Amino acid sequence: MNISSTNQQQINWTPKHSPWLLALPTMLAAFMFVLDETIANVALPHMAGTFSVSREESTWILTSYLVASGIIIPTVDWFCKVMGRKNFFIFSIILFTVSSFLCGIASSMGMMIFARIFQGFGGGGLLPISQSVLLESFPPNKRPQAMSAFGLVVVIAPIVGPVIGGYITENFSWPWIFFINVPIGFLAVYLTKTFLEDPPYAKKQDNVKIDALGFFLLTLFLVTLQVTLDKGNNADWFNATWICQLATVSGISAILFVIYQLKTKEPLVDLTVFKDKNYAIATGVQIVMQAVLLASLTILPQFLQGLMGYDAFLSGLSMMPRGLGSLLAMVICGTLSNKIDPRLMVGLGLASMGLGGWFLGELNLQMANANIYFPNFLFGLGLGLAMIPIISLSVITLRNDQMTNASGVQNLLKNIGGAIGTSIVATLITRYSQIHQHYMVDHLHNLNPVYETKLYSLKSALMQYFDPVSALHMAKYSLYGDLQTQATLWGFIEVFRFFAMASFAIIPLLLLLKTSKNKN
Repeated sequence: MNISSTNQQQINWTPKHSPWLLALPTMLAAFMFVLDETIANVALPHMAGTFSVSREESTWILTSYLVASGIIIPTVDWFCKVMGRKNFFIFSIILFTVSSFLCGIASSMGMMIFARIFQGFGGGGLLPISQSVLLESFPPNKRPQAMSAFGLVVVIAPIVGPVIGGYITENFSWPWIFFINVPIGFLAVYLTKTFLEDPPYAKKQDNVKIDALGFFLLTLFLVTLQVTLDKGNNADWFNATWICQLATVSGISAILFVIYQLKTKEPLVDLTVFKDKNYAIATGVQIVMQAVLLASLTILPQFLQGLMGYDAFLSGLSMMPRGLGSLLAMVICGTLSNKIDPRLMVGLGLASMGLGGWFLGELNLQMANANIYFPNFLFGLGLGLAMIPIISLSVITLRNDQMTNASGVQNLLKNIGGAIGTSIVATLITRYSQIHQHYMVDHLHNLNPVYETKLYSLKSALMQYFDPVSALHMAKYSLYGDLQTQATLWGFIEVFRFFAMASFAIIPLLLLLKTSKNKN
């Protein structure tokens, strides 16, 4: 089939059913996948107890899922050529659903990791295919509304994940966070078989060869990168020889993968899509946004549980204003998408995210709940306003037959961005806490009247129960504990402000984007 006939098929093809009917199975499937990226976070201590493993070992329950899905995401276009997109989508949903059930009945850590790997394999194809189906099925002038619906998945699911996971874990048991995928999966398969269809360029193709070397290099890159990011902070990063070795292997395999994909005739991933300026720049913006989103979803519950004393459910519930802000953003985007420049919408969204991060950087340990809710609402509002139009802008100058490959590559890079962002903030909190502790400990000396007054006040209170020497020692220990808490608080504050600056910094990139194929 030559290029001109392919292009003609793109122009002439329209789905038999309403695009909104196609959105039902794709959004259900994508919701399952994105939800499972965060729903297990708050249940990790419970799972660690069930399997008699440490908290650090239990993080492999999250890591194995992310690595497996990351391997599949960029290969989605190849699998669609081998099986046909509709068949591969159905296969992915079934594999994800069955693996979810196996996760729920897992009786050992090995069985859980095995099930999570296959759950990741099944889930890896759901998000890129869902995104490409929606973008293809709607005409260009309706894509912002389609992306508003898609935003319900990519923005709200990771936010409500900790809330749902916390509620289920505390009121039922952790296996139910996986069992809830089973009825959703069966419904998604039924709706997919009923409504979804393959356009001419997404049907099964003959004589499709597998790029074995490319797949090997991609797998090696992602596995070593994820382990490096996951364990780097605990191992003191490049002061550990094995971290240096893993990082080297990851970097070399990534470089070899890119070179090989550009040179081979039948690549696993078509990287020439990055020649499109809109796609390259908008994908870069989304990587930063994903890093900020997943990193903030990781550390804010840690802040609330570790420093504020919230339980798992309450810390998850504190994220709900983000969901409300995102819902409002869906309405705004759907209403104003064809009335204002999408670049302006993205800019306002990034600015709102930046303000939310900055306000979180003003928190203290005596704050009211409202001090958490308002910044979270701003953050969710900004995320929704920015995420929806930036996805449309990233593909506005691409052909329909490029959508599946472009969505796969884009979602892979967003996953990597999220992993890097989560790893960076964990390191920054540790480092900034150490720095502030170093500065603050200089004030704990006998020449500081505030310190002396507080010390002897505590000592006097403790002398009712202990001898003077023990009371003095315990008073000093108590004050040092307060200092460590304050230093950790400052570590979180610095990171929240880092989020804000990252959001503000990428706004100028929007000026380089086109808003249509013929207009700057």
